[in-house]
Amino acid sequence: MTRVKVVSPAEAAALIPSGAVVCINSSSGLHCPDTVLKAIGERFRVSGEPRDLTTYHPIASGDMYGIAGVDHLAQPGLLRRVIAGSYPSGPGSMASPRIWQMILNDEVEAYNIPSGILFHMLREAAARRPGVLTKVGMDTFVDPRRLGGRMNARTTEEIVRVVDFDGEEWLYFRAISPQVAIIRGTTADEDGNISMEHEGAYLGAYDVALAARNNRGLVIAQVKRLTARDALAPQTVRVPGILVDYVVVESEQWQTTQTPYDPAISGETRRPLSAFSVVPFGPDKVLARRAALALRCEEVVNLGFGISALVPQILLEEGLHGQVTWVIEQGAVGGMPLTGFQFGCAVNAQALVASPDQFTYFHGGGFDRALLSFMQVDRFGNVNVSRLAARPHVTAGVGGFIDITANARAIVFSGYFTAGGLELKIEEGRLCIVKEGKVRKFTPDVEHVTFSGHRAQENGQDVLYVTERCVIRLEPAGLTVLEIAPGLDLERDVLNQADVPLRVSPALREMDARLFRPGRMGLALPAREGGEV
Repeated sequence: MTRVKVVSPAEAAALIPSGAVVCINSSSGLHCPDTVLKAIGERFRVSGEPRDLTTYHPIASGDMYGIAGVDHLAQPGLLRRVIAGSYPSGPGSMASPRIWQMILNDEVEAYNIPSGILFHMLREAAARRPGVLTKVGMDTFVDPRRLGGRMNARTTEEIVRVVDFDGEEWLYFRAISPQVAIIRGTTADEDGNISMEHEGAYLGAYDVALAARNNRGLVIAQVKRLTARDALAPQTVRVPGILVDYVVVESEQWQTTQTPYDPAISGETRRPLSAFSVVPFGPDKVLARRAALALRCEEVVNLGFGISALVPQILLEEGLHGQVTWVIEQGAVGGMPLTGFQFGCAVNAQALVASPDQFTYFHGGGFDRALLSFMQVDRFGNVNVSRLAARPHVTAGVGGFIDITANARAIVFSGYFTAGGLELKIEEGRLCIVKEGKVRKFTPDVEHVTFSGHRAQENGQDVLYVTERCVIRLEPAGLTVLEIAPGLDLERDVLNQADVPLRVSPALREMDARLFRPGRMGLALPAREGGEV
């Protein structure tokens, strides 16, 4: 007799009560239990039930096209509140993804809380402890003295407070207990044990299920296939059947956005390094190369989305693959991180760990360096990557950015100096600005403080801002230009294109000429403890 009940998507959707807190384990299109979410949305359109759900997404749920994940639930009346580490984003219209339309129209309460903190809040809920006490997020937009993570005027309740504990100031995030958990795996046996052999990451499926189970909630698992009792080796079970109530089978579930199934993503096969293409020469490559110059041999390095994600390919081209170990928030350790829609996965990884464990590693500052992006930088060295008023629907929110940067020893933020029509040309090893961007990214005050320059100074963090035209360091006296691209004028192309005062280092030098020439650089990484960035 089977212990777990296999149900259709519609039957699973009918289990969701109105007013419930529903926790969903996903990272954009990766590991997304999309069939169940779609069925919930369809049930509401037909019957008007369930209503007034609070959905809880430790990372994002859904893709940039607005056709998956939380967008199935983005219907007025169905959603009352959304709490998420990040949100689907994309270059489309304001109505895509739909969840952003609801947020901007004040049709739903919405919070953006760092992914690692959300995972740890679930662990606290599972253990019946009150919540998370942390300094991660202080002096950023999740600090209640700024926005408290609230995303619109409709959102008024505080879910994070500043408290004094043992003579120190902390942020306190109250644990939230889900009544329903929706997770995903590859295979379920007759007892509901879930394995994840075709998944690109485990994320926090166990933690999501445990939080619901320990709070007398129900757990629904979407899987690709069923197998007999005792057919799964115990080492492969990521969520034990004692936590699972219902299973939905979706044989066609995609591995991630635009990827039906690739065994290299799930670590079942190894991809030859020759399969990776060289980054085309151009400004993006210049930025990625300069970020690579900051690395040290044998470092453990976190990698963020955007231009920074190209750095592993730079090292590969230079014959340096394996000299640093990459760690990404979805759980991969080592290997070759992927880009584009497959970001968050890595091929040839050394290990896949659960995201909550990876975030514990980040919170404690156990790694050496982070390579991340920026959208805005202000006079204090604050960085915004989480929201722009002019284009909110194309920004994904904070994700793991705050978790990673709070205690990172060294950080390299990469991005273009201006935006909005910027045109660049590289000729004979010199950079030429054909047309200056209309939007200045070095601004007096960022719109969203996703990284606190003040906290970085207090914590002694080494912070660089790498752009196509110069390299800037956050120093006690302020933002200081260390390097300038060959072919540019300091006053015209750098100082006059920033809306913040920039100091100039007395040791100002040209950026490495090799950055601006096609072909291999002949890059060599210094020893871990030596040299300057």
